[in-house]
Amino acid sequence: MVEMNVGNVLVVDDAHDNLRLLSTLLKRGGLVPRPVDSGKKAFEVAVVDPPDLVLLDIQMPEMSGFEVCQRFMQDERLQNIPIIFISG
Repeated sequence: MVEMNVGNVLVVDDAHDNLRLLSTLLKRGGLVPRPVDSGKKAFEVAVVDPPDLVLLDIQMPEMSGFEVCQRFMQDERLQNIPIIFISG
């Protein structure tokens, strides 16, 4: 089994209610949520301060979750960050 040191979680969803809910749940679990409401912002934030984990909505305007994931995989600084897709 692989152990991960996760504390800093980038939460990406265009629905603000989902961001609030996920952030609250992560805080209760002792994690540090970093909510953003677009794929573009997610990439910009991650490049500056890479998260330990990304929770990523699939369907978003401008840049889908799949496109964000592809950009992460193409960037050497971000390609090893685990990504979990979420969908409402």
